[in-house]
Amino acid sequence: MPTTTAATSAAAPPAPDSQERITAEITAAHAATAPGAAQPRIDFPPYRSSALRHPTKDPRHADPEGIELVAPVFGHSDIDPVEADLTIQHGGEPIGERMLLTGRVLDGDGRPVRHQLVEIWQANAGGRYIHKRDQHPAPIDPNFTGVGRCLTDGDGTYRFTTIKPGPYPWRNHVNAWRPAHIHFSLFGTEFTQRLITQMYFPGDPLFALDPIYQSITDRPARERLVASYDHDLTTHEWATGYRWDIVLTGTHATPLERAEHE
Repeated sequence: MPTTTAATSAAAPPAPDSQERITAEITAAHAATAPGAAQPRIDFPPYRSSALRHPTKDPRHADPEGIELVAPVFGHSDIDPVEADLTIQHGGEPIGERMLLTGRVLDGDGRPVRHQLVEIWQANAGGRYIHKRDQHPAPIDPNFTGVGRCLTDGDGTYRFTTIKPGPYPWRNHVNAWRPAHIHFSLFGTEFTQRLITQMYFPGDPLFALDPIYQSITDRPARERLVASYDHDLTTHEWATGYRWDIVLTGTHATPLERAEHE
């Protein structure tokens, strides 16, 4: 009689999900969600790791005053204006499309949120982060780290000079690619008041295929994450210009990630 070895009897690993399957799940999830869901779903099945990462219990409540004892402390003098220019942080010019990015941070009534810390981080033009866990075969740009910060001015305006990031692969499913994006972090009056979101670029063909972007099931809310090209901001023979406002509250609030999202 034939014998069964351990190698042949072991269960075969499940086949990786295809883009077709992920897209079908996105469509089904959108159809099953009530209209007006303007914030990202933290348990969005097409975004595979959210099944393990979303909270199932009430978060542990922390004492803000206690956290302040060990949190970083900064004042206006601690933020140098050069930190808002990601293209001059090293000895040479970074590779890619130089761009100016600006906008206003507003409350739900359209009032400026003044003197607030805004941080960004992003991949380089080849779609790679300076991070030991990012090992996909795209070049590292030695002249681009991809992080910057500034304070909003009296009109609530932030402004960065940077390089347009490239898309990059991730392991959610077979041939999964993230649309080009820039991560934003905003701090309120305390370091416990931190909001995180992502900004995208207009006309990206990967929007419909990306389960992170599509975890916001309300289409108008998703579109509020997309910057606008601004030719008046674009600088002759120097840089393209994009404009993106961040609204913190109200019916037109910018979708914001919870701590469980990347």
